[in-house]
Amino acid sequence: MNLKFHSSVIFVKDINISKDFYCEILKQEIENDFGNNISLKCGISLWQIPDWHHLNNNFYNKKAGNKAFEIYFETDDIEEVANNISNHSIKILHEIIEESWGQKTIRIFDPDGNLVEIGEKLEVFIQRLFTTGTTLQQISAKTGVSINQIEKIIG
Repeated sequence: MNLKFHSSVIFVKDINISKDFYCEILKQEIENDFGNNISLKCGISLWQIPDWHHLNNNFYNKKAGNKAFEIYFETDDIEEVANNISNHSIKILHEIIEESWGQKTIRIFDPDGNLVEIGEKLEVFIQRLFTTGTTLQQISAKTGVSINQIEKIIG
């Protein structure tokens, strides 16, 4: 048997609102648009289940969001993302913070109440720590990244 993970599906209440959120605000590109089912190039699919579908009748939980997971994106420019978010009416869990391992993150909620995290790419926050005077040993201790890998990142 050849079983391979393909994508994650987010069940949404309104496909158009979710499409705007993921495509206009989070800048994700559409791979396929089948009306009530949209696959994004990042590997997420959005699906507004029709009322008549068996998932809607037997399984689909209509409560807002499942707080046991988050949808995670990375960026080269967390400030630009935060500025873009602030220009829209989006529920924010927290503004930009620096996590204990040095990465800056922001967490928001999508239109269906799912938690979305946006964080700096590893290379971005390693470089930021280095350019602000943090030693290689301190960066390694803080991030868990080996000194060898840090040296490759900072060039």
